[in-house]
Amino acid sequence: MSTATEETLVVVKPDGVKRGYVGEILSRFERKGFAIKQLRMITMTKAQAEKFYEVHRGKPFFNELVSFISSGPVVGVVLVGRDAVATARRMVGATKAWESEAGTIRGDLSLGLTDNAVHASDSTASFQHETKVLGF
Repeated sequence: MSTATEETLVVVKPDGVKRGYVGEILSRFERKGFAIKQLRMITMTKAQAEKFYEVHRGKPFFNELVSFISSGPVVGVVLVGRDAVATARRMVGATKAWESEAGTIRGDLSLGLTDNAVHASDSTASFQHETKVLGF
């Protein structure tokens, strides 16, 4: 584990916003020692969503993912903390709800594969790409 302070992006997805989990999700990160650097609520256009998830273009679930993430408001949050990318990913849990452990955000709050409450950048390169797409 790195001891370096870094930034990462967490996005509360439309299902997490709709079900009122923004505060709970942000509180979990704050309790873990993360600081919120920037926060914004937006509704992604289809073009933004396609750009955001461009690494998945051509995969069978791409259109569903784009449609879902642009279906309502999301809350994008730039977090700062020690080993932020890896720590946030551990806290978020596995993409597939049924593989996420209890105590992780997805393990506790996910409804399914797409509506899994939250996204977290998987690398510093992804963080840079995703924050640019969201206008941070």
